[in-house]
Amino acid sequence: MRARDPRYYFSFSLFPYTHMNPPPSPATGMHERRKFLRVREIFEQACELIAPFFARENRWGNATLDHLAYRVVRENYPELSFEEVHVLVIASRRVYAELDAENRVPGS
Repeated sequence: MRARDPRYYFSFSLFPYTHMNPPPSPATGMHERRKFLRVREIFEQACELIAPFFARENRWGNATLDHLAYRVVRENYPELSFEEVHVLVIASRRVYAELDAENRVPGS
């Protein structure tokens, strides 16, 4: 396998989402390290909105309907970027999978 040109590794930003970080808070003077703060604000509401797409009984060919969840999130929250929509859908799917695993009876 050929080694890549070293310029390849530096042709893109190592921190592409730094523009999403808010300015330092006046109290501490430190930057907020967490990203996607808007996603945190709407997470519970959006999670309830797209939960049916991850339900076991709503699968199609044993595949979840994630693509429909993306569409519903984009329609209800048009101000979110693609990355924020992706983070929201993936996090919601993980939450739903954990809740589903907890509620499922072993051996059924």
